[in-house]
Amino acid sequence: MPIDFDVQDHIAKITINRPEALNAMSPDMYKALSESWVEVRDNPDIWVAVVTGAPQPNRPPERQIFTAGADLKAMGSNQLEPWQFWQTQRDQILNRGLEVWKPVVAAVNGLCLAGGMTLLLATDIRIASEHTMFDLSEVKRGILPGNGGTQRTIRQLPYPIAMEVLLLGRRLSAERALHFGLINEVVPHDTVMDVAMERAAELTTMAPLAQRAIKELSVRAQYISLQDGLRLEESMQMRLRQTEDGQEGPKAFAEKRPAQWKGR
Repeated sequence: MPIDFDVQDHIAKITINRPEALNAMSPDMYKALSESWVEVRDNPDIWVAVVTGAPQPNRPPERQIFTAGADLKAMGSNQLEPWQFWQTQRDQILNRGLEVWKPVVAAVNGLCLAGGMTLLLATDIRIASEHTMFDLSEVKRGILPGNGGTQRTIRQLPYPIAMEVLLLGRRLSAERALHFGLINEVVPHDTVMDVAMERAAELTTMAPLAQRAIKELSVRAQYISLQDGLRLEESMQMRLRQTEDGQEGPKAFAEKRPAQWKGR
């Protein structure tokens, strides 16, 4: 399958699996990826997701590809009808605007190019190989980095660095990406997946509903006033206190024992 999907211990692992094409995304793969993200959003047994790219067996570590982004050859033969422009919720994916409030970990095990980087920008915790390079060079192809490329890059990188990436199509090394706060950790290439799964496992030890509330509030805070954000925060806090987990947390603290989260 071009998109592998597996769930164990509340963790969904999504693997972009097209190594023969450098994990480039065809229209069918985008559709399958959309279905995977919807499953992450809607399945109550999933608390955390990890997304990665399948390794390419015949390429050395420094030439591995997380994903090369959209398959431009395949996309060129998949022109939308004019009326489809307004089907804004069709085959939604994480970086195109699908609201997934569960934590998402990126295990970037190779070059993170074009649509691969816009996918990265929509994740929450980011682990990258020492050999990773980050690239939004669509300007060199006469197009722009869609699926959030122009919107999230400017929010997540300092302005002149964002413009360097967007207007000049220059790559960021893993070290520079870490310096500017684009990723959380740079690790040896052969440990990327292990570290990402460790972070995902750690995330499952936290209260899952509280995590979703915190993520949603933090994301929405970028677009609303502080006054509105404070009011929304207060409302979410009241809602959390009415849940089973919201009552279990203080009880476990008082009884000096680990909390038993249920996601309810």
